[in-house]
Amino acid sequence: MVKEKELFLGNLARVIDSFCVLISFVYSYFLSVQIRDWLGLGEMAYAISPNWQGLLFFTQKNYPLVVSILPIWLMFLSMNGAYKEFRMRNFRKEFGIILKSVFLVTAMQGSFIFLFKLTLTSRLFIATNAGMTVLFLTVSKLVQNQVFDYIHAKGYNQVNLLIVGTGKRAREFIQVVKEHSNWGLNVVGLVDDEHGMYGKDIEGFKVLGRLQDIPFLLHRIVVDRVIFVVPRLWLNRIDEAILACERAGISTSISMDLYNLRIAKVRQTDFSGFPLLEFETFAAKEWQLFIKRVMDIVLSISLLIIFTPLVLATIFAIKVTSNGPLLFSQTRSGMNGRKFKLYKFRTMIVGAEMKKRELEKMNEMDGPVFKIKKDPRITTVGRVLRRLSIDEIPQLFNVLKGDMSIVGPRPPLPVEVELYKKWQRRRLTLKPGLTCIWQVSGRNKIQFEKWMEMDLQYIDEWSLWLDIKIVFKTIFVVLFGYGAS
Repeated sequence: MVKEKELFLGNLARVIDSFCVLISFVYSYFLSVQIRDWLGLGEMAYAISPNWQGLLFFTQKNYPLVVSILPIWLMFLSMNGAYKEFRMRNFRKEFGIILKSVFLVTAMQGSFIFLFKLTLTSRLFIATNAGMTVLFLTVSKLVQNQVFDYIHAKGYNQVNLLIVGTGKRAREFIQVVKEHSNWGLNVVGLVDDEHGMYGKDIEGFKVLGRLQDIPFLLHRIVVDRVIFVVPRLWLNRIDEAILACERAGISTSISMDLYNLRIAKVRQTDFSGFPLLEFETFAAKEWQLFIKRVMDIVLSISLLIIFTPLVLATIFAIKVTSNGPLLFSQTRSGMNGRKFKLYKFRTMIVGAEMKKRELEKMNEMDGPVFKIKKDPRITTVGRVLRRLSIDEIPQLFNVLKGDMSIVGPRPPLPVEVELYKKWQRRRLTLKPGLTCIWQVSGRNKIQFEKWMEMDLQYIDEWSLWLDIKIVFKTIFVVLFGYGAS
């Protein structure tokens, strides 16, 4: 949980720091040449001109310094703890690590100059480079902290925790969670199996129910992970609770014996001294999810630019042929039940939702989903938009906002989720998407139960390569309108 996130963000910080070190090296060359000119110190050795050709010549003549500068900076930053619990440190400690590192780096560079007899290497350049690197790294750390604080302040990337247990160890665990609040951890409530605990306040959080209430709580509030911090005597009590979490697709963490789970994958982790066994129903590394998010943003922006003429034509067609708003928005259920507004181009007459009840007997889909081929509420233009999936283009903005992904199970209506069987709720484990296995396999020609199984298949077999394959298959489906209505 926190350990994996810290590892990912630490590696990301290493990449950013590497960029800062390299940029400061380049900038220092041009700045040191300029300083020499201002102070009348004469030309720097190996600096034939203050341009890129001169920089290339300088690096060739100082190659031991150039090759070593990035590794030694990263080595000393790591040794001084720059990439461990860096979100828990204040700026003064962060700056102290940078200062300690620059002194060690400068001393190491002096050793390289002596060992390789780089007698013509400019001491002014070494000093300038040290100062610029400190400046670039300091500004970078400030910006990173501001970005992370903003992300968590806005509620993005937040992990909602339901804590099972109210004893001494559970209270200590809650305190640790509070200390890690800047990681985006949020306790939504507690569960205890003792009589009389319901409604009580423990460490600032309410006891919401007993063990048997966990399936109900998962259905009513947004929970991303259930943490069991309970006495060993409870071992025989929590079996059903863990299985209920598994059926709902909710990850669990516990520091007790293994359970014979059919779906969830087990791994051992550590949360600030608390040994945990995690049962993950969806296994993906942080870097994979990061790449998936980057792909979502890049694809969304690219498609919005490409589709601009089509969007303008659609706007004109909707406005000319029917009265009413351009867009249709509807509340949908996202990851683990989060509610969000989904956007589409309006393809129905105004008031279509009010007439849905009259048409329910004509529903051609089984299960809680409603859809009929010749829906009288759909406008003439709307049929074309649906056939070509043009009506879903505005959902690219949902992807940019982070409510949806390009690939993922389609977002259901909250009323549909209410009618789900327990095992079907696991499809909410992932962020909903524009397309998935169901969309490229016939859509409305497939029965509801099979549709749910396909979504769970996607979750169980997920990989970046699978996302790429689904995107290319979707292009074919959209072009030929296979299964659309």
